[in-house]
Amino acid sequence: MKLLENLVNAYSVSGQENDARELLIDELKDLGDISVSPMGNLTLHIKGNGEKILFAAHMDQIGLMVTYIEDGGFLRFATVGGIEPRDILNQRVKFKNGTIGCVCYGEKKEIKDIKLSDMYIDIAVKDKEEAETKVSIGDCAIYAAPFVQSGNYVVSPYLDNKVGCYILAEAAKRIKNSSKDLYFVFTVQEEIGLRGAKVAAFDISPDYAIALDVTATGDTPDGYKMAVKTGEGIAVKVKDNSLIAHPAVKEMIVSAAEKTGKKYQYEVLEFGGTDGGALQLSGSGVPTGVISIPTRYTHTANETASIADITDAIDVICEIVK
Repeated sequence: MKLLENLVNAYSVSGQENDARELLIDELKDLGDISVSPMGNLTLHIKGNGEKILFAAHMDQIGLMVTYIEDGGFLRFATVGGIEPRDILNQRVKFKNGTIGCVCYGEKKEIKDIKLSDMYIDIAVKDKEEAETKVSIGDCAIYAAPFVQSGNYVVSPYLDNKVGCYILAEAAKRIKNSSKDLYFVFTVQEEIGLRGAKVAAFDISPDYAIALDVTATGDTPDGYKMAVKTGEGIAVKVKDNSLIAHPAVKEMIVSAAEKTGKKYQYEVLEFGGTDGGALQLSGSGVPTGVISIPTRYTHTANETASIADITDAIDVICEIVK
């Protein structure tokens, strides 16, 4: 899982994906033609004469962007991507230059009433002038939490969606002499509107597409009521707020799981979306499906996923390519 750990530790807030991209380029450069689009998408093209298949996973991650520095050196911020106040309260964060801070709130506020506008980042400085030597307006902070492998699970920030990038990279390494025309696309700016996927599908015009991402689960106390559990196999998306999966692509994923003897479960997500929602709308339309990795506590510092689900997804992609 070393590549996954390295990807998780690569700073890649939406619009600043360079570190993750360079890591993937180094990992994939000998497998086919590598290109980087003007927007920043990374594409590995393994050439073939058959069907043109696009696999996509996004490289970007959520973050906190500095908008204002108080006289006392405290940092006000906006979110980059979807973040709930409860998920970042009292969390330690870090900036790309190594500056460490903690997300705090005015103590006169009741926790139940806290909004993002009530919160600030304390980087332990005495005043605004000292703060400005460490951070600037527009700098982004990310969770400062470690990658942990615990038994059959990984616990880490930013499994969304470094785990999808890991799966695609590992699948690409295994593919030999495929007749299919394969495009492995590592997209940018998914967290702020599926932006990289929109241009990727336009550029490539695939016969069909499959996105890789994480999904919520229904296996925690008082959690979502949904039929997805960690450790019970890949999730084959039926629907989310961005996409209704194309029946043929959905069944292609199911068939590959059955042929490889891998567990799978159907996913109906009542919120959110993935790159698949943008891929399907390119040109006259692209038949699209999604393979999801069940992940607890998404968009927090402690996203939790099953290693078996992750490795099963690699096998399923290789079978699809066959």
